[in-house]
Amino acid sequence: MNQLEVKGNWNIVKGRLKQKWGQLTDDDLDYVEGLEEELVGRIQKRTGETREAVEKAIEDSRHV
Repeated sequence: MNQLEVKGNWNIVKGRLKQKWGQLTDDDLDYVEGLEEELVGRIQKRTGETREAVEKAIEDSRHV
């Protein structure tokens, strides 16, 4: 999954979350998005894996 697909999927998820919980703000959701970016960066730093490999592993773990 490339960065554009990840971003598109995140936008869909954000929209669904805002539909379910209208009190969520863009700032709330941007914070969560930032945490995912931080997680990918931390995994890369610790393992030396490429960003693409880390994102694929995370995506694969969501479908288990």
